[in-house]
Amino acid sequence: MPKKYRKKTKKAEEIEKAEEIEEKKEKTVKKAKKGRGVKAVPKIPKVTVLTVTGKRKRAVAKATIKKGKGEIRINKKPIATFIFLHQLMLEEPLRIASKFKLPETDINVNVKGGGIESQIEASRLAVARALVAFTQNLELRKAFLQYDRGLLIGDIRRKETCKPNISKARKKRQKSYR
Repeated sequence: MPKKYRKKTKKAEEIEKAEEIEEKKEKTVKKAKKGRGVKAVPKIPKVTVLTVTGKRKRAVAKATIKKGKGEIRINKKPIATFIFLHQLMLEEPLRIASKFKLPETDINVNVKGGGIESQIEASRLAVARALVAFTQNLELRKAFLQYDRGLLIGDIRRKETCKPNISKARKKRQKSYR
């Protein structure tokens, strides 16, 4: 009997499916090799204005980035008006990004909630994320992650909630045995 008319077993069908999948993978690898030798990364169309968020504790920062003169403002105030230590924290992503040839950008950050320190850290996170998203530069992203992972990945720690009938999160009722 010719092969055409034979019944296929389940194993034979599985083998054929696996071969088809391997062929598809080979085709995609060939396509990736044709272009510059880098893995095929889906390209997002370049945007003129982009909004990115960053969070730290209760503070939420929304950074809007666009092409401009290179000014950075936080709640409509330039960085120069902040305390020196806060200036250094806010300039960290910019100093790392200055090693790469990036276009001049204006960044406006609006921060709400939390205290001063958490607002600064949230805006630092938002600025770094905005630079990576606006330029779509993978080398810049790797540089941020290598320097400090907290530049792109937010700290998920939050305040623990209070339990019912207790004044604080971990406080227990006081006992008296008399």
